[in-house]
Amino acid sequence: MRYLKSQPWARYSLKKPRKNYIRAMPHTSLLVFNMGVEKDTYDMKLELKSEQYIQLRSNAIESARLVSNKYLENNIPANYRFRVLVYPHSVIREHKMATGAGADRISQGMSLSFGRPVSVAARIKEGQPIFMVMTNKANRTVAVKAMRRAAAKLSGTYKVVVSDVAVAPAAAA
Repeated sequence: MRYLKSQPWARYSLKKPRKNYIRAMPHTSLLVFNMGVEKDTYDMKLELKSEQYIQLRSNAIESARLVSNKYLENNIPANYRFRVLVYPHSVIREHKMATGAGADRISQGMSLSFGRPVSVAARIKEGQPIFMVMTNKANRTVAVKAMRRAAAKLSGTYKVVVSDVAVAPAAAA
């Protein structure tokens, strides 16, 4: 379910595991959030912003991150800073149905099953940034193309917002 129609399921406690809605939290595919080189000399910031309320699975965000970071790494190595700005908290539950011959006899009585935790997702609001790239103005076309490649991996509609960043003056020695 990619559109936000109901409340999120994220109740998980380490202190009282028997009192949880979710007994075991599914792992997230998204593990790396900061890439590139952190410098004070970047003068441009690009953000990939959502144009609608949407729910994105962690593996979709990870796929977009990989494609975008690899493109930046190959074209402007050590001249960018890339960050993932969302974290998947919401638990996705799924009722796994039996398939094949005679599956209808096995699955009877389970028509409204609540399902088991399968994956985690991030709930994205309209206008919320998902990725951020900081780089120099000379690398603008490469960074925009990297963001568009990331947007192609995600469901929904997105826009790339480019803004200038004030460069901090060098400290006097």
